[in-house]
Amino acid sequence: MATALIGAKVCGNVTRQSIRSISRAIAAKARVEAPQAKPSPKFPCVVAHAERESRLQAGLRPAPAFLSPSPTPANPSASGPEPPYARPNPTSYRIYHHSEPFPLIYSRTPFPEFDIAYETWGELSPAKDNAILLHTGLSASSHAASTSLNPASGWWEKFVGQGKALDTDQFFVICTNVLGGCYGSTGPSSINPHSAEDGAPYGTNFPVLSIFDIARAQFHLLDHFGIKKLYASVGSSMGGMTSLATAWLHPDRVGKIVSISGTARSSPSAIAMRFAQRSVLMADPNWKNGFYYDDLPPHTGMKLARQIATITYRSGPEWEQRFGRKLRELPPDQHHEPGHPRTPALCSDFLIETYLDHQGEQFCLKYDANSLIYISKAMDLFDMTLPAIQSLGLSPPATPSSSSPGLPPLRSLHTSTPPPHLSDLSEGLSPLSKTPTLILGVQSDILFPVEQQRELADALRMAGNDRVVYYELGGVWGHDTFLIDVANVGGAIRGFLSLNS
Repeated sequence: MATALIGAKVCGNVTRQSIRSISRAIAAKARVEAPQAKPSPKFPCVVAHAERESRLQAGLRPAPAFLSPSPTPANPSASGPEPPYARPNPTSYRIYHHSEPFPLIYSRTPFPEFDIAYETWGELSPAKDNAILLHTGLSASSHAASTSLNPASGWWEKFVGQGKALDTDQFFVICTNVLGGCYGSTGPSSINPHSAEDGAPYGTNFPVLSIFDIARAQFHLLDHFGIKKLYASVGSSMGGMTSLATAWLHPDRVGKIVSISGTARSSPSAIAMRFAQRSVLMADPNWKNGFYYDDLPPHTGMKLARQIATITYRSGPEWEQRFGRKLRELPPDQHHEPGHPRTPALCSDFLIETYLDHQGEQFCLKYDANSLIYISKAMDLFDMTLPAIQSLGLSPPATPSSSSPGLPPLRSLHTSTPPPHLSDLSEGLSPLSKTPTLILGVQSDILFPVEQQRELADALRMAGNDRVVYYELGGVWGHDTFLIDVANVGGAIRGFLSLNS
């Protein structure tokens, strides 16, 4: 019995040793025959978000950064969709404070009070009849051009000043940061005076705005100046909407309208683009239903939202000319083995991708996420067809009857069947039947397609306005043409403003 046990023990030892030997041999063979394991893949575009978050958490960059001025970008050629300009601070603009309740279209409760940040250029005439109200796009500040308080270039620097389209030797130009913004005017990042938590910002307790609310707030600033009638209401993009709304609210207080790359009715495609931007922003965990001001801002969502927006600001032909299908240069730690295809990157690989990445990176901490949400929503809601206006509880202002009601277009601007809403739009725009209007459209614009400017011109003419000037511009710059084409955009504005009303 003992002998059997000893034998079994010996056999067991031999078996375990054999197994270990075989395992070592197999492992050695595998190391020789199998390729070396690859390191874990790296994604710089993902790492960048994490590194930005770490910097913010470490307090290396104040948040929210949009409340602090930032220097002009060192590389203007890399900028866009806006020209480079320094972000304003409270010492470089003025504030109009409205202390009385302010009714809002979509709110049952009036806004208790608000501030409007503004800047001016030129001198107001003794008769106060040379004022031009310049309306901004979605994310621009009041700093349209350089001033003595802020000598940095403004977002419309080439169009405002002595001898320029808005000639400050002749006109007194006013530009505001719109209600809902984050550059001095009251917006979601402003302190809510009626918050239960002392000193807390509005966040998403801020009321939903309309373009008409934004326009009406500016009239209180005009009253502050004692300006009874504007020489002109001028705007591009969202500003083109606001220029129309301003004149519609008070036709007797606006001498001329300039609407550049604008619309009288937001299209489904533009609404879809802005919805996509808000969706990625609100999906950022840092957004926290809009109450993030004491923590990290939703910087990743803002970067992605800006990338989506940038795609709509330019055009395919410009991307082709500017970037083509060129690839970015490889970083020093990567190399391309001659004779083999370059290994594609899942992050930015093409130059166009690096451009979009740059634009998102530059913007994501410069503007308030909630302001983007609220103002872009106001753009979506904009619709000047008569049924839409009536649904808001607004009534068209009384205007003198047109001498030629139902005037057909002076020439057909449509290349296809007129849209079914054209008649309703014409009726909604009837208060503007006597106001000289300049409309500029851009053939390469995909955000506000040229069809929208054509239908605006047609609708105004159908309403009896025989003083509509319409120009359609070429070029490859898309929606951003109003920022770039100084010769054609500036020349058209200068000529129109010089016409006798």
